[in-house]
Amino acid sequence: MGLLGILGLGCSADSGQADDGNGLNDTMDVSQNRKSVGDSAADLLDGSRFPALHLEIFYVEGLKPSATTLDNFESFLMERLHKPDGVTIALTEISSPGQAVYSITDIRNLEDDIRTAYNQEGILKVFGLFIDGEYSENTENGSVLGVAYRNTSFVIFADTIREFSGQPLAPSTAVLETTVLDHEFGHLLGLVNAGTPLQSAHQDEPHGRHCTTEDCLMYWTAETGEGLINMISGGTIPGLDAACLADLQANGGK
Repeated sequence: MGLLGILGLGCSADSGQADDGNGLNDTMDVSQNRKSVGDSAADLLDGSRFPALHLEIFYVEGLKPSATTLDNFESFLMERLHKPDGVTIALTEISSPGQAVYSITDIRNLEDDIRTAYNQEGILKVFGLFIDGEYSENTENGSVLGVAYRNTSFVIFADTIREFSGQPLAPSTAVLETTVLDHEFGHLLGLVNAGTPLQSAHQDEPHGRHCTTEDCLMYWTAETGEGLINMISGGTIPGLDAACLADLQANGGK
C-alpha cells in the first residue's frame, strides 16, 4: 500500500547536482527529467521500474499549498498510481523571483536553477512550482492557472488562483488549487493522448491534450480561471471520466 510523507526542506544546489541532505552532491543524469510531457507516463503509472515517487515542490513565500490541497493531491495519486514503496513530497519555500509575468522559458530556467531531485534507481522524481505573477500567454479571455511543461515538471500560478478564489461565490483556494494540480499531473500521466494511448475516441483535438467530456478533470477549461469557476459546481473537485480512467489503466495505472 502506498505511503505519502510530507517534508519541509531548504533550497540549495544547482541544476546538475542532487543534494542527499548531508551536503554531499552526486552527479545525476538530468536529461531523464527534461523530456516532453507524457514521456514518463507509463513509469509514473506503473510501479515495476520506479516503485517509489518523490515530488519536490517549491513555493514562493506566502503561496504554500494548503494542507487540504496536499491531502486531496495525496488521494488523487494513491487512487491512480502503483507505487508500492510509497510517495513522498518535499516542500521548499523560495523568495519571489520578482517578475510580474513568466514565460515557460522563464519557468524552465528557474527550475534548472533550483531543482535538486532527479531520477535515481527505483525512485521517479517530479518537480512542481507554485509561483507568483501570471503566465505570459494569458489573454483577456482566459487566465492560465497551471502548465505541465516537461515529463516530470509542472507549474501552478498560485497568485492567479488566489485572485479567482477571492471572487464572490467562487470555490475555495484549496478546491481551485487541487483541481489545477490534479489536472496538470494528469498531463504528466499522458492525458489526453499525450503519452498514454487512447482506448476510445475522447480527445478534444481543437483544445489539444484534453477530454471531450465537459465535467471531466481533463476538460480544457480546468486550466483557465474563468472556465474553471464555471466548471466547478458546489465546490466539488472534478474527477476523471470513464474514458480517461480506461486510458490510465491500460497504461499501467489503477
